[in-house]
Amino acid sequence: MLVRYRQKGFEFKPFSEKQKKVLTWWCKDSPVREKEGIIADGAIRSGKTLCMSLSFVIWAMSTFNMQNLGMAGKTIGSFRRNVLFWLKLMLKSRGYQVSDHRSDNMIVISKGDVTNFFYIFGGKDERSQDLIQGITLAGMFFDEVALMPESFVNQATGRCSVSGSKFWFNCNPDSPSHWFKTNWIDDIEKKKLIYLHFTMDDNLSLTKEIKDRYKAMYSGVFYSRYILGLWVIAEGLVYGMFNEERNVFHGECEYSGQASYYLSIDYGTMNPFAVGLMELQDSGRVRMLREGHYSGREKKVTLDNEAYYQIIKDVAGDFPITSIVIDPSAAAMKATIQKYGEYTCTDGNNDVLNGIQEVTKYLNLGMLQIHDSCVETKKEFGAYAWDDKAVGEDRVIKENDHHMDLIRYFIYTVARRYNRGLI
Repeated sequence: MLVRYRQKGFEFKPFSEKQKKVLTWWCKDSPVREKEGIIADGAIRSGKTLCMSLSFVIWAMSTFNMQNLGMAGKTIGSFRRNVLFWLKLMLKSRGYQVSDHRSDNMIVISKGDVTNFFYIFGGKDERSQDLIQGITLAGMFFDEVALMPESFVNQATGRCSVSGSKFWFNCNPDSPSHWFKTNWIDDIEKKKLIYLHFTMDDNLSLTKEIKDRYKAMYSGVFYSRYILGLWVIAEGLVYGMFNEERNVFHGECEYSGQASYYLSIDYGTMNPFAVGLMELQDSGRVRMLREGHYSGREKKVTLDNEAYYQIIKDVAGDFPITSIVIDPSAAAMKATIQKYGEYTCTDGNNDVLNGIQEVTKYLNLGMLQIHDSCVETKKEFGAYAWDDKAVGEDRVIKENDHHMDLIRYFIYTVARRYNRGLI
């Protein structure tokens, strides 16, 4: 019987069969030890990151001495938060000495007479490949590799020229035409890689209640990818889970001392200008109380920013506004708002896909509600769709998206920060 135990502050729990395969595939008695790398993909919270990162370091420390190795996340900050924090605790519990040189983004790990140097990289865009040029590596670990550009991964794997070097890839699924799926997962035999697919059932530390909670957060393409762990196409309505009974409310919209109020804006001149009055309740629930909408193309008359400012004030009414979350590209509109000194501005985070994923969770959990009077917003929920002509990427059709954008700005910029760790 496997038991839980605690050493020096870290509590290890039983490993599943797939986690054990990750931890031991490179060992001298393993029938697949000659493989050149491993890919672990699948559902969120399936335990793949924990065992992959731990196994990578143990393999490196068992194989090399005084060598450089690389570890990468989408950003260095996300890697430190999601991987390195827990990895350092696990390593220290197993008797390793870990020295974190943050200014150099380098971790020195030692045990006995063995010392190796682990450099941390961020692979967020095409320029990231420049950061890894010139270094010689004995191995490379990629966390959330599907979020990285192919150029970075190619550059990083190309730096692994030390004899015996291996690659370690970890990710949640994306589109079936994603470059990592077609060039690596579909080519594992040629590249001599092990492939393991994880589900939440492969993480023995998750209770049924926790698994049910995560399942309730997602639907559509995100459920297929993050819960079932499938590489599927994004198609149909983006917010097909929008439900009148769950996500629309009626009655008077009155000020509450147990909430804070914001305006959120998607800016357009010929395209529609859209503004929403957003209520963030102390419970974390978000309600859209009012909307403002003006389409210069439909009206055949364009408005200047002074006129838009009046629309903003009309939507705000007497509600105390904490801040205006605005389309980050709307510099002129922001300057007009700041000129009057009545409101402060916050640039909206315009990460489209992650923002859509976050809005999806709020809709599924009933944590986002729209007042029945917001007719343009409700109309867009029924029309905002994935572009089925996009090849190799998830892309939305740039129509019926103005109120969808302002909601996304607010959820991903303000509500997500407020509810961090809760949703």
